Amino acid sequence: MQLFFLCIKIFFARILDVSIGTTRTMLMVKGKTFLMAILAFLEVFIWFLVAKEALVTDVKSIFIPISYSLGFATGTLIGSYIANTFIKGIVGVQVVVEKGNKALLKDIRKHNYAVSVIDLKDDFEGNQRDMLFFQINHRQLKKLIALIKRYQENAFIVVNDTKAVQNGFIK
Repeated sequence: MQLFFLCIKIFFARILDVSIGTTRTMLMVKGKTFLMAILAFLEVFIWFLVAKEALVTDVKSIFIPISYSLGFATGTLIGSYIANTFIKGIVGVQVVVEKGNKALLKDIRKHNYAVSVIDLKDDFEGNQRDMLFFQINHRQLKKLIALIKRYQENAFIVVNDTKAVQNGFIK
């Protein structure tokens, strides 16, 4: 029974500290330094306590490292979900489409997305393309991609995290 409770404690403590660590990492990328520092303290404090308990116990069992590892994996999943759900962010989206797709551009603007369009030319084959640039709230990404795919299923789409934006319009 002692082994069971030790494994449960280790498992849930690892979920907590790894979830905090994953969220902290996402905040670091977004430049939220003060909150990141508080979370770093909590993460390492919890990790220290659970690692100490896992290593100095008199109980010897393969279930201790298994519960430690499962807690880490589960914490990574939960931390990613928390970060993606609650941390607001802006993403840069670049889309390469066939040249002159006026219907797509009209629909994009009808849905209130700000877009910049650049002419592209393939020097090898001479194909003409347009590159569309967006800065949007990451929660709008799936909607924007679905809108683009309605007009051009094979559009080349690149998405990057944006740390800061000055001026302009962001949906």
